[in-house]
Amino acid sequence: MKIHECQAKEILASYGIMVPKGGVATTPAEAKEIAPSLGERVVIKAQVYAGGRGKAGGIRTASSPDEAERQASQIIGKRLVTHQTSLEGVPVDKVLVEEAATIKRELYLGIIIDSARGIPVIMASEAGGMDIEEVAAKTPEKIIKAYVDPMTGFHPFLVRRLAYGLNLEPEQIMPAPQLIGNLYRVFQEKDCSLVEINPLVVTSDGRLLALDAKLNIDDNALFRHPGYAELRDPGQEDALELEASQYNIFYIKLVGDVGCMVNGAGLAMATMDIIKLMGAEPANFLDVGGGASEEKVTRAFTIMLSDPKVKAALVNIFGGILRCDIVARGMIEAAKQMDIRVPVVVRMRGTNVEEGMRLLTESGLPMILAKDLTDAAEKVMAAKKN
Repeated sequence: MKIHECQAKEILASYGIMVPKGGVATTPAEAKEIAPSLGERVVIKAQVYAGGRGKAGGIRTASSPDEAERQASQIIGKRLVTHQTSLEGVPVDKVLVEEAATIKRELYLGIIIDSARGIPVIMASEAGGMDIEEVAAKTPEKIIKAYVDPMTGFHPFLVRRLAYGLNLEPEQIMPAPQLIGNLYRVFQEKDCSLVEINPLVVTSDGRLLALDAKLNIDDNALFRHPGYAELRDPGQEDALELEASQYNIFYIKLVGDVGCMVNGAGLAMATMDIIKLMGAEPANFLDVGGGASEEKVTRAFTIMLSDPKVKAALVNIFGGILRCDIVARGMIEAAKQMDIRVPVVVRMRGTNVEEGMRLLTESGLPMILAKDLTDAAEKVMAAKKN
């Protein structure tokens, strides 16, 4: 679950990490009211679930309360388009108004789970304020890493190399390990999949200040944090992804036009790979899971075909715990609830495959049956062109 920058900063501040003073405004008038208490210059920041706000006009400065109101009026109520959003952009319902910092240096600090090692990795870089992916691709030597073994836990010596590697001044060397330690506590105690401060700035008076903050919380751990689910902003999320999450369906919208419905993450990846191999792009990642019910299949099938960008669909099922006849019944029920206007190719193998295929054949629905995955991919490409 993603949360807004202003919410992430509240959490960081509660762990002793310094953040700029500020307040949240939902109207330009509120921005004008907040500005006087923050000094001569303030920053107006759109609160959206996307990076690249500055280049897209979502971050502006103001030198007076009236200007703060004027700048906020150019952001609130608009849709912001960045390199991390769709072409339609995302709505801006509120802005963070905060004091403008005098910046001496910009650094990067973040923690994620290293998927190869299966343990947390703390990353730091002198190249703050930039996309960390770009830094990793072009100048990987600028990223310093420290791995935390959950068996032994976090120890201060782990981060001393990070602190020295950032080439900090002597007055920052002492507080830096404490800051990194506090950030790790946030990562661990709040069950985060990501915590990131970019940039972490050194101010002209020598402070280490979290100028921006990103924090993602593991959905599976929300039961341990009462009230955190209320931090979620549905208006910032894709409507189909949000609907899928309500039914515990793993659905991620992508940029292509071939819809995919599969049971099992590995099979989903293989299905998307063969679609790309055929020269097309998948429209989504959709895993109904191994023990899906007929109702869940109906919902998943409906969600996949509700994407207006889908020009053809591929259903690829390996029946095990999820029987093929359950999938067939779920798709037939979905067809009763919606008008299927795109070709659907179905490839099934496994438990009750004969019954599943019989149900689809006798349903009279315009579905194209395939004998194997290659055949299915070829048929979905041919159907997409027609």
